[in-house]
Amino acid sequence: MTQLLYALLSLGAFALVAGIVLAVAQKVFHVEGDPMVEKIDALLPQTQCGQCGYPGCKPYAEAVSCGAADVNHCVPGGERTMLAIADLMGVEPKELEEEASAPMTAFVREDECIGCTLCIKACPVDAIVGAPKQYHTIISDHCTGCTLCIEPCPVDCIDMLHKPELIEHWSWPLPDTKRAQLGHERREAHAGHA
Repeated sequence: MTQLLYALLSLGAFALVAGIVLAVAQKVFHVEGDPMVEKIDALLPQTQCGQCGYPGCKPYAEAVSCGAADVNHCVPGGERTMLAIADLMGVEPKELEEEASAPMTAFVREDECIGCTLCIKACPVDAIVGAPKQYHTIISDHCTGCTLCIEPCPVDCIDMLHKPELIEHWSWPLPDTKRAQLGHERREAHAGHA
């Protein structure tokens, strides 16, 4: 009888110690969310515009991370974002979708603006300056071209224009063979770091 009691106490003590070890390990090694999703989300412009087909940047990052979406759907991010995500994921860069290929910026036709501030409220990056019953204008360096300001404008005084190609933002597209070579080199470098 005493041997059975000792066996039960030993088993109980072992279970208690194992439970404590597992609880501590869970706290120490706990990862909040998917780290790849967080890295992809950090590369996105955070405009939450939905032009990628997802309701915001985080859902798009989740879709890219699990392979449900390609790396080339972010319109405001353009080619730079697409290349950064492809590099991070270790996949081939993709051809940009047509609407994502040319960077755009919003432009307010000030003589038609009634100062309603609806566009200011819709802008996710605070690129619109103005006050109630005053003309509004766009800070084109901050505008991501997400087009979220167009729909709420009651007088349709906002146009989307191609951003001027400045030397600070200029990059030439790689030929397809160079793009494939670059993707191959990035994958090899990524595999070497793993």
